[in-house]
Amino acid sequence: MSQTSDSCLDTWMGREALAEAMIPVIGRLYRENNVVTSIHGRSLINKSTMNILKAHRFARRMSKDELLLEETAPLLDTLAKLELGAAAIDIARLNQKFKSDGGGATLEEFLRAELAEIVGKRGADDRTSTDVVLYGFGRIGRLVARLLIEKAGGGHGLRLRAIVVRRGSANDLSKRASLLRRDSVHGSFEGTIKVDEEANTITANGVQVQVIYSDNPATIDYTAYGIKDALVVDNTGRWRDAEGLSQHLLSKGVGRVLLTAPGKGELKNIVHGINHGTILDSDKIVTAASCTTNAITPVLKAINDKYGVIHGHVETVHSFTNDQNLIDNFHKGDRRGRSAALNMVITETGAAKAVAKALPELQGKLTGSSIRVPTPDVSLAILNLTLESGTTKDEVNDYLREMSLHSVLRKQIDYIDSPEVVSTDFVGSRRTGIVDGLATVSTDKNLVLYVWYDNEFGYSCQVVRVMEEMAGVNPPTFPAKDSVKDAAPVLAVAGSL
Repeated sequence: MSQTSDSCLDTWMGREALAEAMIPVIGRLYRENNVVTSIHGRSLINKSTMNILKAHRFARRMSKDELLLEETAPLLDTLAKLELGAAAIDIARLNQKFKSDGGGATLEEFLRAELAEIVGKRGADDRTSTDVVLYGFGRIGRLVARLLIEKAGGGHGLRLRAIVVRRGSANDLSKRASLLRRDSVHGSFEGTIKVDEEANTITANGVQVQVIYSDNPATIDYTAYGIKDALVVDNTGRWRDAEGLSQHLLSKGVGRVLLTAPGKGELKNIVHGINHGTILDSDKIVTAASCTTNAITPVLKAINDKYGVIHGHVETVHSFTNDQNLIDNFHKGDRRGRSAALNMVITETGAAKAVAKALPELQGKLTGSSIRVPTPDVSLAILNLTLESGTTKDEVNDYLREMSLHSVLRKQIDYIDSPEVVSTDFVGSRRTGIVDGLATVSTDKNLVLYVWYDNEFGYSCQVVRVMEEMAGVNPPTFPAKDSVKDAAPVLAVAGSL
């Protein structure tokens, strides 16, 4: 029987009240216990009542039913009583496991057993903090800064300590802070920002960031600012080989370097979720590949694992970037001198070849090209593949949907089948590639996939994941296994990434 309008509103208000009551509990777990709570990978930290309700609604994608706040609210309350140590806890999956594997135990009994290794440790965190320096503060640098500030927690894990830039004007510091505070694509910074001109610092949500002015990566004494064994993230793209990037290692206080662009030579190009396990302690310089490589490699791996890829062509419809001219002017690159805001511009991309650096089994099997278009963010990769084994549209879509929900690639791959989505709907996506199921074309062994990606924010999330691997700062994750799919192992869903 359908509800009346009054009963619908009463039900909604009751759910709002439950969500409101969850906010302080989520906050205390985060601040006092270093516990990051999420719902199927969607972080609940610093989220509004409405966002908590939407996260519960999102759970329908995992099952036919919406996640009930009547179940998650008491679960959170019980977690808060257990004096937990640091962890990333997915309350949706934990709730599912309790209902399927609880075996008649009370909620508290189940949680004590499931979280035994951290119960009673009240905020204890075995992770060591790693100082981070952002060398360059452009589009990716500022988004990475936002993510690091969001995940600052109690100061464990990655700690943003400094940014290095070239002084642009007399009021450079306030302009840098303003660009962090306001973003035309990604919206306003969630929190407060203040500037100390005398100390040359920007403080965002309590995270004090030293601003260092330099144009030489080899001559900075980071130890003078209390920074030690830092991970330097080079966002400039100026140097892409080992020789150029190793200049950072000459500065005092630097331990390792990560490049937010494809590397040249023998440098490891890392796509998190694919080959992050190859990072060794001895790797002093690592690259996070490109936004497009990060978007397509997980999807290509999923397809190759199940159907085999004989060969394919990748066409990217890519938003314009700062490298292009706003109006027609000289540019050393072909066609890139023409107005980015007025034209579609055919250009080259190395993303297809770069896939093989992370996924060697596709070596020599892919070609690629790109069209830059007059949009500021969110791009689309069209994968035209010839497969070893035939499939149908429904079969391959069902497979990719399952991969997005239950596999070890669920932090990278997303899936959608709405007939109304357009590029702006994917601004802020934390997944690196979103398969548009309605656009899929499959004729036996010929497959065409359309993969959306936020080439700025989604990529920045991947950069932070690589940073966490390099620093070894991922907390223990619960539930450790995915009860939805016969306890298949899944990657950690630490934080909101």
